[in-house]
Amino acid sequence: MYSVYILLSEKDNKRYIGFTHDIQQRLHEHNSGLVSSTKNRRPLKLIYTETFENKSDAMKREKEIKNKKGKFVIP
Repeated sequence: MYSVYILLSEKDNKRYIGFTHDIQQRLHEHNSGLVSSTKNRRPLKLIYTETFENKSDAMKREKEIKNKKGKFVIP
């Protein structure tokens, strides 16, 4: 299973969108400063997830959300 996720930076109030096969491990990596694109934006909180059976579907959804990022409304 793969998850597409959206994190919200509590420092700058901006979103980060990604996908992973282990959401808890990935959140830990983000908040531990192990992810270069978010290490200066910590702390981050998980605000949205979607689950997919395979990696390709998750990647497609991540790209779709990123392309609509300004218009994306979290249900």
